[in-house]
Amino acid sequence: MVNVALSGRATQSDLLKGEWAAFSHASNAIDGNQDSFFYHGSCSHTEGDNPWWRVDLLQVYTITSVTITNRGDCCGERISGARILIGKHLKNNGINNPQSVSVIGSMAAGETKTFRCPQPMIGRYVTVYLPKREYLHLCEVEMNVLFPAPC
Repeated sequence: MVNVALSGRATQSDLLKGEWAAFSHASNAIDGNQDSFFYHGSCSHTEGDNPWWRVDLLQVYTITSVTITNRGDCCGERISGARILIGKHLKNNGINNPQSVSVIGSMAAGETKTFRCPQPMIGRYVTVYLPKREYLHLCEVEMNVLFPAPC
C-alpha cells in the first residue's frame, strides 16, 4: 500500500493566529514527518470553531485506511470527537461527504493511530472535521490506498 497524501494538497478552515501561525499550515500534516512536537514545525493547527482539515489527493482512489498522528507536546484530548470523511465532493468543505471512516473517540498525546475503513472507500478528498469549538491540530495524516479508482 502507498501513502498518497504525500503528493496531495492540504487546506484547513483557518490558521492559528499569532506568532506561531507560520508553524500551523495544513501542508505540515502531509510532509511525511510524524514528529508530534508542534513547535518543531511539522503539525497543522487551526483556530477553534468547528474546524476542519482536508487533503485533495488530486485523483480518485480506493482508500483502505487513514492514519493520524496526534499532537504530542500537549492537548492530546482536543481531537476527541473528530470525524474522518472520504468522498468525491467539496460541498461544505468536504464535511458533507457521505462516507465516514470513523469518529475519533480519544487519542493519547503523540499517539499514531490507524483508522481502517469498514470497507474500501472511493474518494478524492479526505476531511478531518471537529464539530465543536476547539482547536484542531494534526501532526501527520496518511491515506493508504489499494489503487486508483475508476471515476
